[in-house]
Amino acid sequence: MSPELFARYDPWTPPPAAHTGRRPPGASPSRRGRTAAAAAGAVLLTLVAGTVGGGIGAYAQRQGVIGTVRLSQAPAQDTGRAPDSVAGIAERTLPGVVTVQVRGAGERGAGTGFVLDGRGHILTNHHVVESAGAGAGVGVIFHGGETTVAEIVGTDSGYDLAVLRVEGISGLSPLPLGNSDSVRVGDPVVAIGAPYGLAGTVTTGIVSATRRPVTAGGGREGGGGGDISYVEALQTDAPINPGNSGGPLLDAAGRVIGVNSAIRSAAGDLPRTDAGGSIGLGFAIPVNQAGRVAEELINTGRATHPVIGVTVDMGHPGEGARVGLPQGRKGTAVVPGGPADTAGIEEGDVITEVDGVRVSSGEELLVRIRARRPGDRLELTVERGGHRRSVEVVLGSAAGP
Repeated sequence: MSPELFARYDPWTPPPAAHTGRRPPGASPSRRGRTAAAAAGAVLLTLVAGTVGGGIGAYAQRQGVIGTVRLSQAPAQDTGRAPDSVAGIAERTLPGVVTVQVRGAGERGAGTGFVLDGRGHILTNHHVVESAGAGAGVGVIFHGGETTVAEIVGTDSGYDLAVLRVEGISGLSPLPLGNSDSVRVGDPVVAIGAPYGLAGTVTTGIVSATRRPVTAGGGREGGGGGDISYVEALQTDAPINPGNSGGPLLDAAGRVIGVNSAIRSAAGDLPRTDAGGSIGLGFAIPVNQAGRVAEELINTGRATHPVIGVTVDMGHPGEGARVGLPQGRKGTAVVPGGPADTAGIEEGDVITEVDGVRVSSGEELLVRIRARRPGDRLELTVERGGHRRSVEVVLGSAAGP
C-alpha cells in the first residue's frame, strides 16, 4: 500500500459509495459549494453591518456625539418689563441720569448727577464739582452719549449739594421727586451712577436705616460750615462706590428719595469718596432736604441754613452737645437776641435731645438742626446744673458758606 493511500485512510470512515451524481446524506459539500456559501454569507453580513452601523451613526449624530454641534436657544423676544421692576425703573430713569466730569487746579473729579427740570438744571454733590475753578465749565455726559458743558449755578458745602445747568439739550428727562419722610427701613431702593467711571450702573438693595447722623469732609472747628457737611441721611446697602456721588437713590416707584453722597469704608472712616469699594454702608441726602436746597440755589445762588444761634463745643467729652466756645477762643457762645437766647439757653447748657430724639455730640446736634427748615419749631431738652428742662426754639436762618 502506498504511503499516500495510507495517509488518506481513516478506519472510522465507511468506504465511499458508488458514484451516482448525488452527495450521500451527511457528506461535506464540495469546494465550489463552500465558496458560494461563504460569498453569500459575506454579502449578508455586510448588509447587516451596514444597517446596524447606519443606525448607530444616526443615533450618535442626533445625540451630538459626532458631527456638527447645534445648541438649542430661545428666540429673542421683546417681552417688556413690569414698570415697578428694577429693569422697568432703570429703563425709564437712565435717560435722566448724567455723568459729571471736572478738571481744575490740576485735579480731576468725576461723579453723577440727575436732571431736575426741563430748563436744564442738574443736581449733584458739592464735592463732585468743588475742584472746578471760578468760571470753569463742568463736563456732562448723558446716557445716550451726548456731551456738553454745564455752568455751576450754585453750591453748598454744608449740605454737600450743587446745581448745574446745561443749555441747548433737547429731550431732557427730569426725574420725579418722591418724599423722603415716607421712607421706611426695609423699603427696596435702586441706585444709579457711574462708579469708577462705569456710567449707567444700576444697583439695588434696601433702606437699612433712616435719620442716620452723618458728617463727611473737613471743616472749620465748631461746625461753622466750610467743607464739612452735616446730613441726617438715608442709609442703604445698595452698592455705592466712588463715582456714584450725586446720583439718585430711587424708591420702588422710580421716584428720587435721596442723593447718594458718602460711604463708610472698611477702615471705619466716612469719606465722601473712597479708594476702596462698597461694604454695604452707603448714605444719601434725603430728597426733602436736597429739594429745598436745590430750589434756593436755583433761585438765589445760595442756600440758607437753619440755626439756633449758639456755638457748640466740639471738644466736649461727655454726652450731649455743650453750648460753649472752644478752648482759647474768646467771645460769646449764645447769639444775643437769637433763637436760643430767646428760649433762655445759656453758655454751659448741655442739649441732650431734639424733639425727643437723643443727641450724643455736637456734630449730631448740628445734623438734627440742618435737617429742618428755617422757621421750624424744635423742642430741645436742656441740662443745667443737674436739672433737665424742655424749651421750644424757633429756628433762625443763616446764609450758607
